Formats: sequence, structure tokens, C-alpha cells
Amino acid sequence: MKKYFLIACCILGLFACKKEEVPANEPMLIVKLKVDSTQVRLGNTGLPAPMPTGHAGQNPRFNKIAAHYMELDPTAYTPLGGGVVLYHADETTTGGATAIDFSKSKVVNSGDIFLQIPLKQIAHGSYEWVRLSLSYQNYDVTFYYNNNPYTGTVASFVGYNTYITNYVVKSQTDTVNENKLQGYWAFESLGNLTSGQAPAGATTVPNPIFATSPIPQGSCVVTGQFSSPLVIDGTETKDIVATMSLSINNSFEWIDTNGNGHWDASLGGVESVVDMGLRGLMPSYQR
Repeated sequence: MKKYFLIACCILGLFACKKEEVPANEPMLIVKLKVDSTQVRLGNTGLPAPMPTGHAGQNPRFNKIAAHYMELDPTAYTPLGGGVVLYHADETTTGGATAIDFSKSKVVNSGDIFLQIPLKQIAHGSYEWVRLSLSYQNYDVTFYYNNNPYTGTVASFVGYNTYITNYVVKSQTDTVNENKLQGYWAFESLGNLTSGQAPAGATTVPNPIFATSPIPQGSCVVTGQFSSPLVIDGTETKDIVATMSLSINNSFEWIDTNGNGHWDASLGGVESVVDMGLRGLMPSYQR
């Protein structure tokens, strides 16, 4: 019996000493969305855009942001859709024409992880440009009434077309149940909720390579260039973290009728907002 006991102990000891094999972590491309009020303010053609005479702007204080499309492009001549598509959010025809399904959108805070994609799923190549189509912004802005400052919350849909059921702006719900083209917005302040539609073409969408690779009118495909190409060759053993930094430098712009630099509300209404588009994309990565 003593002999059998020793054998059993040895067998148990072997199992106890054997380490469980843990598979190595799969290297990923991790994509973060970030907003930055200190980045250069760009116009549609990707050139610096100072504030027009008679207008004023402010840096919105972001709560949430969402995108519905992301693509890596090797050159400035790659047409939209001709690069490596990393992400394409759910769409629907419930509202008629094809539209982004906002109920399935991934909405994140600035600086949060938006995507995680195994590097082995991305075609090998050298990528110089990023196309990122934004779909939703939610942020706070300051407005003045009787020379006193107040805070309001803006929900801005900047995608080409979005099917919206209902959503919460800050604490109140906007019920839509239909498609809305780029520029639909809602504004909640002092217990009130209003909504409206910006005119077609009113949303700035910077594209520095517009001459060689244009984007469709009414889309929000912001284009940005890496400082050095992102190379993926299949030998990666660690994650690559790519940060999509979006300029919000005076991105909330209005007609400043009295020239005081404040977004003024009065009994007769409010100074007209003319643009809520993001003002540039500066992509970067770390290995």
C-alpha cells in the first residue's frame, strides 16, 4: 500500500507541476477616436480656415462621438472605397433609402477605443492616408441670454443619411422614426428641446486630397495623412494603437450679428448656426 501511495503522489505531483499552456495574445490594430481643440482648423480642401468676417465660433465640450466607416489608403490617388475597409457600420432601409442604423451605432467618449481588429485580417501594405466617416456628435456649448451664460447640449448627425428611432440628447428624448440627411440636429437647454435640419452642404468635411480622390457631396468622410506610412507586413507581434485625432477648433460656428463673440439667444430667437462639422483629421500610431 505504501508503494502505491508513493506512486499516486508522484503522479499527482507531475500534474501539479505541469503549467497550463496559455496561447500568445493575438496582435491587434486598436483604433481610438479623440477630439482636440488645439489642432489646426481646416476647410473642405484641407487648408487652414480662419473664421469668416461676421462669424464666431467656440470649441464644443464633447460628450460622445461615433463613426460609421473607416478605410486605409496607400496613396492620395486611391479612390474612396478602393483602400482597405476596416469598418462599415450597420445600415438599414427601414426609413426608405439606405441609411446608417443609429440604433446599432457604436458611440464612445473621446479617447476611448472604437475598434479592435486582428492585424492578420488586414491586407499587408503601406498606408499613408485614413478616411474616417463620422456619423454622430454630442457636446455641450455655451450660449448667452440677457448677457448671462448658460450651457446647452447639441446632438448632431453628420453622416450621409441616418435612420433614427429615438435617442437621448442630455436628459430628454428626441423621437424621430425616420431618415435624416446630414445636418440634422437637436438642442436641449433650460428644460427645452428643439430640433432642425442644416442646409445641404453646410457641414465642413476636410479632404486634403480632394483634387485626386474626392468624396461624395453630403458625406462626412474626413481625410487625414499619417506623418509616416503605417506599414503592416504580417510580422507584427504586438498591438498597433492608432489614434484618430479630430479637430474641434471653433467647429461650432454661427453668424455673430452683434459682433460680441457670444452665441446670443433672445426673445426673437438665436444667432444662426452655420457649421457643426469637424475641422480636420490627424491620424497617428504607436507600435
